[in-house]
Amino acid sequence: MSTDRQAEPAAAEEAEFAAAPRGAAEARTPAEADPDTPAAPAQDEAGTDGATRPGTAAEAEPETGAAGDEPEAGPEAGPEPDPEAYPGPEADAGPEQRTDGSPEQGTDGEHEGGAEGRPGADAQPGTDAEAEPESGAAGSDPEAETGPQAGAEPGTAAAEAEPEAGAAGDEPEAGAGPQADAGPEPGAEQQAGAGAGAGAAEAVAAAELSEAQAELAAQRIERERIARRKAEREAPVEAGAKLSGRAADLLAAVRAVESGAKASSVSFDEAPVAPRRPAPAAPQPRTPVAPPAPAEVAPGTVDAVRALLVRGGAPEALAAEAAAALGEDAAEALAGNPWRLLSVAAVRPTQADGFARALLGPEAGPGDARRTGALVGWLLAQAALKGHTALEAPVLRSALAQYAVPDPAGALEAAIAEGAVLVFQEPLGPPGAEYAEGEEEPVRILVGLEGAAMDEESLADGLARLANTFDGAADWDEAAGAAPNPSAAELIRAVAGHGLVAHTGGEAARAEASALLAAAREAGLRACLAAHAPGGPDAVTVAGLLSGAEGPGRDADGQFALDLLVVLDAPQLDVETAAALVESVPDGTRLVLSGDPGVLGSAGAGRVFADVLAARACPQVVSRTPDPGPLGELVSGVGIGELNQVDAPGKEVVIVPVRDAAEAVHRTVQLVAESVPRAFGVPADGVQVITPGHGGSAGTRALNAALKERLNPGPGRFGGFDPGDRVVHVPSPGRAVPARVVSADAQGLHLDHAGGRVVVPKERVDAQVRHGWAVTAHQAVGARWPAVVVVLPGDAAQALSREWVYTAFGRAERHLSVVHGADQALPRAVAEVLPKPRTTRLTGLLKALVASAAEQPE
Repeated sequence: MSTDRQAEPAAAEEAEFAAAPRGAAEARTPAEADPDTPAAPAQDEAGTDGATRPGTAAEAEPETGAAGDEPEAGPEAGPEPDPEAYPGPEADAGPEQRTDGSPEQGTDGEHEGGAEGRPGADAQPGTDAEAEPESGAAGSDPEAETGPQAGAEPGTAAAEAEPEAGAAGDEPEAGAGPQADAGPEPGAEQQAGAGAGAGAAEAVAAAELSEAQAELAAQRIERERIARRKAEREAPVEAGAKLSGRAADLLAAVRAVESGAKASSVSFDEAPVAPRRPAPAAPQPRTPVAPPAPAEVAPGTVDAVRALLVRGGAPEALAAEAAAALGEDAAEALAGNPWRLLSVAAVRPTQADGFARALLGPEAGPGDARRTGALVGWLLAQAALKGHTALEAPVLRSALAQYAVPDPAGALEAAIAEGAVLVFQEPLGPPGAEYAEGEEEPVRILVGLEGAAMDEESLADGLARLANTFDGAADWDEAAGAAPNPSAAELIRAVAGHGLVAHTGGEAARAEASALLAAAREAGLRACLAAHAPGGPDAVTVAGLLSGAEGPGRDADGQFALDLLVVLDAPQLDVETAAALVESVPDGTRLVLSGDPGVLGSAGAGRVFADVLAARACPQVVSRTPDPGPLGELVSGVGIGELNQVDAPGKEVVIVPVRDAAEAVHRTVQLVAESVPRAFGVPADGVQVITPGHGGSAGTRALNAALKERLNPGPGRFGGFDPGDRVVHVPSPGRAVPARVVSADAQGLHLDHAGGRVVVPKERVDAQVRHGWAVTAHQAVGARWPAVVVVLPGDAAQALSREWVYTAFGRAERHLSVVHGADQALPRAVAEVLPKPRTTRLTGLLKALVASAAEQPE
């Protein structure tokens, strides 16, 4: 989600490597683990939702960059601290850039960039809040609501969302959201405990007797469940193999929460086991894309780094990752500059400072050139996780001051002189503007890392190449006349006459892209439709297209054998992926970038689609086809900042008011397992739960634990998973692939993904696989389900934004249930909370190229 915030320096410095290392997600503060999510009690950020972020454990935020849970801005420069306060306060979320820009998104703790937009960006591991229905309760359905409405009162509902236990057969009545002046009625008894990891607001609530009782109940349930699972695991398992190494060390706590118990001593079974229920049939089998192999590092290099880390008081478990990041001479590089330990994703400046003091003694000071150079690179890398491809020089200097650098301007100049970072001047005036004598053109000074700079420049050149190498217009008037609606006809005509076209619209606009694909194929063109997530039978995934596992393949020059490429979910393209995609499109080929500007953006750095639209470098076709029905009306209102009351005669939208997170878990399980299947004929496998973060008492971990207990109970014999478990596989940052566990053996965990088999090596299971009954919005982008349950607990209020709500509500095809405990935060987020801008260079580059092309003679 894109709820980026200004991350203030920590009040107290983090203890320096006092204990065994945690994973990237668990070794960071909430703001650091999920840069897009505010430090709400027990909430993360995707992911990266979604994205995923490199070096973090599985679950793809940018929620990321996203995770996962999606990264955008960092901390605003604050007052410069006293240089004597070395190592300085932590500005964990990175520098915030205060420039205007189009809405875009990072990962849910998500950008999600990981499995949540970023894998495993968990701010606070939440305790399992298991919700079990009352004994004898018939799982009755929620009753009527009339629609989310600005100014709604907390937990509002016209009638209790679920009748008393035993009231079997009650069906949900129509509704679209909470209504004002209606309070919640009594619901089923709370069976789940509130999560641990609370902030100030939760601390106050915890003082109340009811909360204390709920916590005791949760602990009792947890002890009973652990005892039951231990008993189930007493039987021997054949051919077992222990999880070991970094995966077991860094993420044991995460797995314990997800499985409900400590990881079994036997994690994998060589004998395949049939799933408890058959995997859902896929529309079309796809060839699975193999996860990227880890970097090969010589054992001697790792041993040398490990010895150095031990001497400096750092965890040995960081050795492999440090060696992979720094290369064969990693030990020598760290000995000469201990602050290069910041190249390891989980390490923070205070920890690197402690490591440096242990190795260098008094020589290690806050103004050491080695320290300031490493800090400049680290700050830019953190900004990239939040979606920036560059930062303005004043912002970067202010961030350096927050880390007690005595001369921030000098440190930045030294880093630029050494070539560690690149500096750019971006004109702020219109291209070709004339200025009076002596008047200088206004510019802004940007600083960035080489990789992002090269990607943006390559992408801009590639887009200009496609726009300028187009041979000529084609006659597609007949196809346009047969289009299903006027917007589709307009799109067909625009693509017939241009090499690069931008197409915007909601879910209904995807049909216009399909009509374009059919028209192109009718004209004899080689055409392909690529989407972010697995889609219909005509679509391939962008990742599969780039890897060669899907799509038409490449010609002798390494370019796609295509005449037309239509890319859906264009807001999910980061600059690296977009550059690789455009470089593979041959001259003269038509490229269409299509997507909904209102959804959460990419888990990785950049805001490609928004920058292309802002640059006006190509024709733009805006769909006028509205999304149908009450759901379409509700989502369209959210897109313009209005939480409207809508009529839902077919019970398309139902609001379930809850008082606390424990009740939210209980109601969610009841909706997925009983109410929605009975009322709408949608099986539990067709119901997807979406929640703002991974941690907390109603985050993905707690919800998945409760849903697994109800829908597919088991001991977690395969590293916390059982056959039949719904999971999310994150093979690379920013990609969250839904799958189902089939079995496990010595090779790893076998997953069924859309009819194809994928094997995740056992050493990467902890980093790439999580349960998937509940996901973040970043993980859900690009996919839709027959029914969706959106969970809005009270402790997630600060994590909500307009684009998060728009994305989550828009994932439902037939039915949406909103488990609502966020009080006024929901209408306020829709009306007021906009995404923070990302600092990028693509818009300026494209404008300059367009102006240059216009000046050239015909």
